[in-house]
Amino acid sequence: MRVAIAGGTGMVGRKLSKRLIENGHDVIILTRGEQQFKNGIQYIQWLNDDATPELYVENTDVFINLAGVSLNDGRWTEEQKEKIYNSRMDATDEVIRILQHLQYKPQILINASAVGIYPVSETAVYTEQSDEKANDFLGQVVAHWEEKALQAEQLGIRTCLTRFGVILQNGEGALPMMVLPYQLGIGGTIGSGNQWLSWIHIEDVVRAMLLLISDENLSGPINFTTPNVKRMREFGKSISLALNRPHWLPVPSTVLKLALGEKSILVLEGQHVFPEKLLNANFEFQFVSVEDAIRNLYK
Repeated sequence: MRVAIAGGTGMVGRKLSKRLIENGHDVIILTRGEQQFKNGIQYIQWLNDDATPELYVENTDVFINLAGVSLNDGRWTEEQKEKIYNSRMDATDEVIRILQHLQYKPQILINASAVGIYPVSETAVYTEQSDEKANDFLGQVVAHWEEKALQAEQLGIRTCLTRFGVILQNGEGALPMMVLPYQLGIGGTIGSGNQWLSWIHIEDVVRAMLLLISDENLSGPINFTTPNVKRMREFGKSISLALNRPHWLPVPSTVLKLALGEKSILVLEGQHVFPEKLLNANFEFQFVSVEDAIRNLYK
């Protein structure tokens, strides 16, 4: 296959690109950086004034859009929130423009999304069939992001929206922030501890992405979370067991709000998100235990 990835230099993009190359596929990464061929990957410029990426991604079988400023970069000032929003809208607008200009359309567009589209709740369980939408900053970002991506369906392209939970990866994403206190011997329950943490191991993210490519019956929103969702209190205890570190010093919500500002909602609030579509497609998660996932990443 020939696969084009926007945002291919990020956490998910790097891991996915490596797997695709190992499996013998051709990979094109759209980047603002230098146009080059490196480690078996063709890097093509985009989102620059003179860039014409549509000339290089013709005859592409799969188009994947993972582009967007990380939620974990810095405090959520009004300026940073604008960057988070605009980076996703601008990148997806450009993806649709590129697809419109292609004579031969890819078979599938996989567009990143997030479980933040669902409202915060300690009691609800959300599947892809759930209609409720969050009305906060993250909810609005994700809703608008998905609306733009779904324009690809009008071009006859099967479109999948990967609603990522917290992706567990060593040294990247939100996990290091949660693991560090335990490594220092001062780990404990964050906030009330009752908030849900819908998570997924990076390896299962890559494997699920490959399933979307091969299974033509999958489309629309797809929850990328393990079926074994944990409340924050239990998630912390699992980290403690996996790393053989104490779980004893609670972190009050007020402390995190002072330290992180509005971004603290990433760990103080959550949703129970169930991967109904992946399970119905017979996807077998490699990591359903938090302890196994942490041990694998920090071995």
